[in-house]
Amino acid sequence: MAIEFKKKPGIVAYLTAGDPDLATTRNIALTAIDNGADVIELGVPFSDPLADGPVIQRASERAVARGTRLTDVLGLAKELRATRPEAGLVLFSYLNPVMRMGMKTFCAQAAEAGADGVLLTDMIVEEAEEYLAAMQEHRLAPIFLAAPTSPDARLKAIASASQGFVYAISRVGITGTQQKVASDAAELVARLRQFTKLPIAVGFGISNAEHVKAVGEFADAAIIGSALVALIEKSEPVEAPAAVGRFIAGLRA
Repeated sequence: MAIEFKKKPGIVAYLTAGDPDLATTRNIALTAIDNGADVIELGVPFSDPLADGPVIQRASERAVARGTRLTDVLGLAKELRATRPEAGLVLFSYLNPVMRMGMKTFCAQAAEAGADGVLLTDMIVEEAEEYLAAMQEHRLAPIFLAAPTSPDARLKAIASASQGFVYAISRVGITGTQQKVASDAAELVARLRQFTKLPIAVGFGISNAEHVKAVGEFADAAIIGSALVALIEKSEPVEAPAAVGRFIAGLRA
């Protein structure tokens, strides 16, 4: 269940699996790892990704239209684990596809695929008893979202239930690139530090090297999502892996 960030700040790269297709997602993930991404978040495409902005919504729509399903994402995770055994690997999904498969079945298959952890965006810690039991049984790290609006009591509960790392949302709202890192982010990370020794990764709006550097001043890792998905969207599939590789290397530089 350990997820390691070799450098500070670590880089978590979010990809919508199946956009533009599964084979390209695989190649993009491998290139991202080879250019400095510590963790790959494999996003399970969903028909109603309400927490996401238009960039990731469009990616989900394209992947769903191509027929990408949860079982496909698990198969892709298994390929990535076999090819890059040292990389961190997190499955990122809404709750609905997991419930359709069955919580216990999903956790068993996620572990068999080699995932380190799971983040279910709409799984709240107050209702996570069954989920946490299944995750613990299969030695998977549950990762929860912590928001700037959460009171300390809720942050404590999130920190206590989390393993791997805690995902700190830099601002209230949906995913998407921003001009600068929200000022709420540093305060949220400081509040979380009272309750956990786990690494804290900051996401929502992190989109360039300046943002990553800023996050590194107060957090352990930066999560890059919409900026990568937008780059993939505007690239030809054959060119997307190299484009993402250059982008990740630029964040490291």
